[in-house]
Amino acid sequence: MSSDVTGIVGEDVIEAVLARMRAAGGRATPARRLLLRALVEGHGHQSAEELAARIHVTAPDINLSTIYRNLEELEKLSVVDRTEIGHGPATYHLVGNTHGHLLCEQCGSLTEVPDDAFTALAAVLLREHGFAIEPRHLAVTGRCASCRQPGPSSGPD
Repeated sequence: MSSDVTGIVGEDVIEAVLARMRAAGGRATPARRLLLRALVEGHGHQSAEELAARIHVTAPDINLSTIYRNLEELEKLSVVDRTEIGHGPATYHLVGNTHGHLLCEQCGSLTEVPDDAFTALAAVLLREHGFAIEPRHLAVTGRCASCRQPGPSSGPD
C-alpha cells in the first residue's frame, strides 16, 4: 500500500492506516483511532498538544505520552510527517503531497509550497556539499509579502 493517503477521505483513511498498523504487527487501539481521527479532521499541521486537546474533548483519560508514542509509530509507518517549524513545537500531519514550508518571522504565517520549489537548492547542496535535503521537513524563514509591504507596521527590508 502506498504511504500517500491523499485522495482517501475520513473513515477510509483511518481504516487504511489501522490495517497498515496491523500488518506491521501493531494493534488498532481506541487511542490510535482517536489520534487518526484528530489528524484527519484537523487538516494540516498540528502539534501533539493540539491533537491532545482535540482528543480530550471525547477521551480526557488519554495521556499526552500515549499520543506521542502513537505519533512516533505512525511516523515510522510513513503515515505521518513530523516537521519542526521555527522555534515552536514539532507539528504533525498525514502524509500526502510532499511540501516545504515558508515561515514568516514577523507575523508567524506558514505557507506550504510544493517540494519542487526547492529543486535548485537541493541540486546545489548535493553537488557542492554532498548533502541531500528532505523538502517535506524544510522550513525556510523570512518575511511574507504582506509583512514586506511598506507601511507603519513593517520594518526595513
